[in-house]
Formats: sequence, structure tokens, C-alpha cells
Amino acid sequence: MVIDFLLRATDGVQGLQPYIPGKPVEALQRELGLERIVKLASNENPLGPSPLGRAAATGECDGLNWYPDDVGFRLKQKLAGQYGLAFEQVTLGAGSSDVIDMVARSFLGPGRNAVYAAHSFAMYAIYTQATGAEGRAAAALPPDDAMPYGHDLDAMAALIDDDTRVVFIANPNNPTGTWLDADALYSFIESVPPDVVVVLDEAYTEYVTEPAFPDGIEWLADFPNLIVTRTFSKIYGLAALRVGYGLASAELTAVINRVRHPFNVNAPALAAAEAALDDAAFIARSRDNNAAGMRQYLDAFERLGLSSIPSVGNFVCVDVGRSGSEVFDEMLRLGVIVRPVGNYQLPNHLRITIGTPEENTTCIAALEQCLR
Repeated sequence: MVIDFLLRATDGVQGLQPYIPGKPVEALQRELGLERIVKLASNENPLGPSPLGRAAATGECDGLNWYPDDVGFRLKQKLAGQYGLAFEQVTLGAGSSDVIDMVARSFLGPGRNAVYAAHSFAMYAIYTQATGAEGRAAAALPPDDAMPYGHDLDAMAALIDDDTRVVFIANPNNPTGTWLDADALYSFIESVPPDVVVVLDEAYTEYVTEPAFPDGIEWLADFPNLIVTRTFSKIYGLAALRVGYGLASAELTAVINRVRHPFNVNAPALAAAEAALDDAAFIARSRDNNAAGMRQYLDAFERLGLSSIPSVGNFVCVDVGRSGSEVFDEMLRLGVIVRPVGNYQLPNHLRITIGTPEENTTCIAALEQCLR
């Protein structure tokens, strides 16, 4: 007897389309036999891991037969001290997406809904649907707006009702790179009912230099329903170790920790993250590389007659004027991996991670060749 296990799954899982990550270098090497490949698809730090973080992770390898500290005491203590919070306000996750999943599993389910913006991180919709809750995507700002494809906070507010339990906001947003200024975002959170959890996803905040860009952590005392999530996967260069965190009121933190998987952050990741927090020189170098790379791409787009979405992250989303998936496939054959974003309803756009100057030059040349 052949059993269709999909039909045995929950309704939310039956209709789920899994998250599609950036194409791995190894996969392209297997498929095309290319030796040199430039990967600019997953918003990783092109300068590698934090040197302090890497050294600390290596030092943990002799104890791989032991379970890690389930509490993550040292890292939580350091994060709490850095941000002037209590130890009980910190949640650790296997990347910040793990913390976001904890929120969804804690507060969402059948008969409930979550609100988020169109063109925002795909996992908000996936986590919501997996719980059996309704996902409500607010229309984004129009393409001719000063912040094209950005979060329309009025449209999001209009979707919140008595059954809303979670609102997801990415600032800066992935994949567009758009952002919300402090005054607008604060007013929006203030307008959200106090029993609705607001997840402020700040995965890329360490790259931002905009003067009016907010630090959500400063608002935690004002909003007991706010949780700010951050990650060590981006500017700290620790993506392979999977470590992130959420900061919230002690009451909200206690709830989401009820569903946290035991030992969810491994020992090398805990050690690396703790050390990387002190790597100010590496963070400064990463920001400088990102700023120079962004200028490199924007100059190239202007020369090629291409428009891009304003971005303060470590990536830029560019309109290539035709199917982004087709251009993506053509660039693969030239050994350059970028990210098509048709699944984000941006079919003519590619998201390109800022790389090293040499990687950016290679990517721009490949893009130009494919668009001739």
C-alpha cells in the first residue's frame, strides 16, 4: 500500500512551499564543473568570519562530545550587559529565524492571523502557515514611491484585527533593502494593540549608517509586546554556526522559551558569538567594504541604465528589465551566483550581495554580458 503522507500532514503544511535558499557553490560546481565561482546570493559577509569568533569556535572543538550549555549563560549575560537589559530578556536561537519561529509557535494557530508586508522575508509567511494561522500580506509602497516596494505601515495597520496575534517587520527589509525611519516605526508600534506581539527583525542593522534609522532595542522599555531579533550570520560572518538572539520583556521572553528546543545553539557557536561581539575592528572593516561595494554597484547600474531599490543592507535589488530567473541562469554559467526574487513577487529583479571589490567586478561584468 502506498501512503500519501502529505495528505496526513496538517492543512498548513499541505499547502506549504518550502524556503529556497541561495544556490550553494558546491551544487554549481557539480552541475557545471566550474572551478572559480563567486557566490553573492545569501547576504553573507565576503570578508569571512570574525577573526575573534573563529578563534573562539576552534577552541571549543575538543569538547564536541559534550552537550552545549543549554542556557547559553555567558553569551546571554554578555548580550544583556551590552544592551543594558536583564538576563531574563534574552532568547538565543539557531539564527534569528529560530527565534522568529518560536514566536510563531507560541502565539499563532488556527483562527489566528499574522500581519507582514509584501516583499518581506519569506519565513514570516512560512512559519505562519505551518501553524495553521492566516498570513496577511499588506501591499507594499508603489514602485514610484520614495521608498519603492517598502513597508506601507498604514496598509499593515489596516489588516490588524481581533484575531491578529503577531506583526512581523523587517528593518532593513530583505530582499528589498528598504527601511523605516524612527518616527514612523515608533508611531506604528505605538498604534498596535498591546496584546499583539511585534517582531522587529533587525538582521542587517549593523550595516546601517542612515542617521534616522532606529535602534529597536531602545524601545523595549516602552513596548512590552515588542521583540527585537538579531543575528550573528551577517556582519559577524558566522552564518555556518547558526546563532542569533531575541530581546524582549521578561514576560514575553518567558513565553517563547517554552517552545525553544533544548541545546538549540551549539558550543562553538556560543563561544564564537561571545567573542565576535568584541571584534570592533572587523565590524568597521566590514561596514567600509559594504559602503564601497554599494557605490561600485550603483555606479555600474547607472552606467548600464538599470534601476535598483534603495538599500541600507549588505545587498541591493536591481531591476534587470526582463526575467530575473533567466538572467540568474545565464550568470550561473559564467560562475556567478546571485538571487532571483520572483518568489517575492519581483520577477524582473535580482538580489545581489555586496562582495569584495574583485567579486563585485566579476559580478558586474557577468551581468553586463548577460544583458547585451
